[in-house]
Amino acid sequence: MKNIESIGYAVFFENSLAALQQFIDAGSYSQVIILVDRNTNDHCLPVLQAALPDLVDYDVIEVDPGEENKNIDFCIGVWNTMLDFGVDRKALMINLGGGVVTDMGGFAASTFKRGIDFVQVPTTLLAQVDASVGGKTGIDLGNLKNIIGTFTQPQAVFVSAEFLKTLDGRQLRSGFAEVIKHGLIFDRDLFALTKTVDEQQDALDAIVHRSVEIKNAVITQDPTEKGVRKILNFGHTIGHAVEGYSLEHDENPLLHGEAIAVGMICEAYLSHKVNGLTAEGLQEITDLFIAKYEPVALAPASYPDLIALMRNDKKNEQNKVGFALLSEIGKCDFDLYVSEDLILESLDYYNSLLQS
Repeated sequence: MKNIESIGYAVFFENSLAALQQFIDAGSYSQVIILVDRNTNDHCLPVLQAALPDLVDYDVIEVDPGEENKNIDFCIGVWNTMLDFGVDRKALMINLGGGVVTDMGGFAASTFKRGIDFVQVPTTLLAQVDASVGGKTGIDLGNLKNIIGTFTQPQAVFVSAEFLKTLDGRQLRSGFAEVIKHGLIFDRDLFALTKTVDEQQDALDAIVHRSVEIKNAVITQDPTEKGVRKILNFGHTIGHAVEGYSLEHDENPLLHGEAIAVGMICEAYLSHKVNGLTAEGLQEITDLFIAKYEPVALAPASYPDLIALMRNDKKNEQNKVGFALLSEIGKCDFDLYVSEDLILESLDYYNSLLQS
């Protein structure tokens, strides 16, 4: 599959990971650090080791899995371990994992000794189509998602379908939500395809490639999210609030894609109310998400907390809650601001779907 050129680096699509070995050999790095979480250490590091038999001199840093651990305390642990390993500015960090590892690893590398090189080897569908591409690094502050971070591009991204074989169905569905989002904001044909293709089918390789193409087309126009890149936030203003609330209150918190699916239903409703999305378009979007994702009720008692989380979202300006909203399926606008009453109405709309 053809590689994609991004902002000073390439996204490689190959199961063999031969390009990663070539990259390491050409870089003459003083040291290689591989950041993993407990799951990727068990299931993905052996895949990497088998693909790179010549990579024998490296150190491994392991963190706990889960969004609840993407915080400053774990990041400090990563930095301290890097100090213990004697990491210098000519070292390379390989972030082997899902969005938590690629986000936090990118942030740790971009700030350690004012920055060392890092590459992303995403092992989840979510990370392959979204988190690992685009140069956003970050950690959460309390239940506020990615509120601390940098824009720092990796040296390369290496996408291998072999890692997807280590995932369960829930993780695959979570990642597929971001694929659907890319279709909604940019490519109606991709959205139509997501209705007929299961996230575990062979066609997923082509869908991953197309999804990365879309994200790359957006971010190369606007690397630091001053304008059009904001359309990638469709579903995320409400979705991040739902995710943050779930992390704090639920014994089995929602995964990122599950929360974003809720957010996209609500924000499709807002798109219909304020940005021209037709009633038919709203129904089409709603039907797809209800079919693919098990609906989870939002307790009305949680609404004030959800609104409070939205008010602290990094996309806001002048104390107004900012949204990217669809004008039609395949087209999205940004810097749209919606009243609190209408946001609450969208939450009620989502809950009404569960009742019916």
